Amino acid sequence: MKYDLLTKFKDTYSKEAAHAFFSPGRVNLIGEHIDYNGGLVMPAAITFGTYMLVSPNDENVFRFKSLNFEEQAEIPVSSSYQKDGDGWYNFPLGAIAHFTKDGHKITGLDILFFGDIPIGAGLSSSASIEVVTSFALNELFNSGYSKLELVKIAKSVENNFMGLNCGIMDQFAVAFGEKDKAIVLNCDTLKYDIVPSNLGNHVLAIINTNKSRKLVESKYNERVEECQAALKSLSEKLDINYLCDIDSATFAQHKHLIADETVRKRAQHVVEENDRVKLAADTLAANDLANFGKLMYASHDSLRDLYEVSGKELDAIVEYAKTNPDVAGARMTGAGFGGCAIALVKEAAFDKFAAELNEFYTNKIGYAPSVYQSLIGNGVGVLQTT
Repeated sequence: MKYDLLTKFKDTYSKEAAHAFFSPGRVNLIGEHIDYNGGLVMPAAITFGTYMLVSPNDENVFRFKSLNFEEQAEIPVSSSYQKDGDGWYNFPLGAIAHFTKDGHKITGLDILFFGDIPIGAGLSSSASIEVVTSFALNELFNSGYSKLELVKIAKSVENNFMGLNCGIMDQFAVAFGEKDKAIVLNCDTLKYDIVPSNLGNHVLAIINTNKSRKLVESKYNERVEECQAALKSLSEKLDINYLCDIDSATFAQHKHLIADETVRKRAQHVVEENDRVKLAADTLAANDLANFGKLMYASHDSLRDLYEVSGKELDAIVEYAKTNPDVAGARMTGAGFGGCAIALVKEAAFDKFAAELNEFYTNKIGYAPSVYQSLIGNGVGVLQTT
């Protein structure tokens, strides 16, 4: 096990860890701002994630400790639980609360978490914690939930216990991810396909802009409202429930129904991005990284020009990527206005790419990005403790 966590658990609790689990973070390869428009996204699990080591105790308490945070908690076993301030441990506590509310008897546990997901990078560390805790509880107490049910529990923890609005993509990706494969997920029906995504001699570069994103929530809600306005206008002539119910050709025929130019641009991005996901699945399945990279660049351009959720930091990363022959493609990923970009980079050239990007970005923006190397990894699972 990475990082010798078994020894750290013993140092922390003066006993051996009885069980160990891992859940990854995720990136969305393509299909941005689609989840609330009834369309397709293409996330993949990464090789960074959350480790959870557990041993039962007979003291009727849950002990939450992390190697990432000084804050820790000891909470008595109860028949119901409430959120306890803003501590990180509320994410696993929320999972325990859900299992308990469903009638499962969850007894005392000593738990140690460690995450190597870069903090603040927008790679779904919260979903990783929620899923690994739900998965572990299901295993330890034979609760009988399917993996999809665990995904829904994890989402409920985020929405109802933590009070944070999110879709289901993050939890789904970290639960169902497979090595060297992406997921094409319909966010409305939850139907999905697994797409072979062997990157060959390329790796996934994850680039954190290191920009504060204080306006994301308000801008996000604004985009949701604009999409709803576009849908209302198109529904005057088309029988649709979501923008992604139509393709680019149908949109081109009916876009005149949307009077507001800004709203029309938002809808154009959504419809065309949904089509790009379908094309991307075909190109990845055919090991055609060159054309997949072109789709990544087209996605970023659309998010910059039509959806207007990029920014100078994300644009600088993609601008540099386009000049580097060792990069197949790059784009912003996530909500935008900062956060992360991703790029497909030849593994042999990764260090050179990271150094040159660092210099280009720092000269243009004024401070350095953080650049990480990852592969497409497995979803949540059990780790050996011996």
